[in-house]
Amino acid sequence: MSALPARADAVVIGGGVVGTSAAFHLAEAGVDTVLLERGGLGGGASAHTAGMVRTYFPGAPATGRRAVRSLEAYRAFARRTGAPLALGRLGFLVLFTDERQIADFEADQEAQRAAGVEVGLIGAREAAGLNPLVGERAVLAAAWSPEAYHVDGLDIVRGYAAGARGHGARLYTHTPVVRIDDDNTVHTPRGSVRADTIVCAAGPWAGEVASLASVDLPLAPHAMEMLFTDVPPAPHPELPMTLDAGSGLRIRSWRDRILLAMGAPKADETRDAWLGRVSGRLGALFPALDGIGLHRAWSGDFDASPGNTAFIGAHPTRRFLYAAGFTGAGLCQAPAAGEQLRDLLIAA
Repeated sequence: MSALPARADAVVIGGGVVGTSAAFHLAEAGVDTVLLERGGLGGGASAHTAGMVRTYFPGAPATGRRAVRSLEAYRAFARRTGAPLALGRLGFLVLFTDERQIADFEADQEAQRAAGVEVGLIGAREAAGLNPLVGERAVLAAAWSPEAYHVDGLDIVRGYAAGARGHGARLYTHTPVVRIDDDNTVHTPRGSVRADTIVCAAGPWAGEVASLASVDLPLAPHAMEMLFTDVPPAPHPELPMTLDAGSGLRIRSWRDRILLAMGAPKADETRDAWLGRVSGRLGALFPALDGIGLHRAWSGDFDASPGNTAFIGAHPTRRFLYAAGFTGAGLCQAPAAGEQLRDLLIAA
C-alpha cells in the first residue's frame, strides 16, 4: 500500500463519475492531482443508476445545458481519454396525464431550446408508437427528446480514471478521508496530504466530507430502488426511457425484462405498500404490465440538493471546490462538471 504524497495542487475526494471527471480535467490541464476514494472507483451512486445519459430535464434548462455539453464530450470520449465508450440511442419520453403538465412543458420549452435541448410535444398516439407499452387512452400528450442514450457508467469512470493517470494524476482507492485541517491537510488511514485546493465530489457523502472542512453543503441523501419486472408475456422492442410526469415512475428495457424506478418507500410506508403504489401506476400507464411481478434490482443513495439541481462552486474563504446534488443524474453532467471545476480552480 503506497503512502500518499506530502502535497498536491488539488485533492479530489470521491471516485465516482464526477470525481474522476474532475481528476481527468485537472490533470489534463497540468494540475498536480491526487484523488481519494473511500471504496472502489465507481462503487457508489455511479454504479446504481439506470445507465442513461440524456439532455432533457423537465423544468431545469440549466441542467439541460450542462447535459448537452456533456453529451458532446462523451462523443469525443475515446479521443480525449483513450478509452472507448459505447452510446446506444434510446430516446426519452415524458408522459403527460393532465393539462397542467402540458402547460408547464410549453412554458419551459423556449428555455430548453435556448439551452440546446432537442425536445418537442407529441400526441398520445405518437407516444404509443414510440413505446408500444403506453396505454394511449391513459395519456393526453408527451414530450419526446431523441437525445438519450444507454451507457455503462463504469466505462465512464474507468475511462476518466485511466486518462487522469495518463496525465500524471495519482488515484488512491479504499482511502477514506477522516479529517481535514484548516490548512487543507487531508488525513486518511494511509497518511496525509496537504492540498492547495480540495475538490469535493463525494456523491451521497459530499455533505459529510464538506463538514470535515467546516463547509456547509445543504445536501440530504435521497434513496432510490430500481426494480425488475418478470419477463413480460409478449416480447417487446427496445423501449425509450419513459417517465410519468405525475408520479416520477420511469421505465426502460433491460434485456428481456423492464427496469423501473419510482423513488423508495416513504418514512411511514411499508415496502409492500410502496410496491402496491408502483404496481398500480405501472398498470394504469402500461396496461400490458398490469399485475406483473416486481423484484428488487439494486438500490442506493444519491446526493440530493434542496431544488434537485446540482450546485458547483467554490467556498468564499478557503480553497474548497464542490460539485454535489446531482440526484442520480451525475452521468448526464459529469464532463461539464469536471470542466467547470477545472476552470474554477485555475481562475482562483
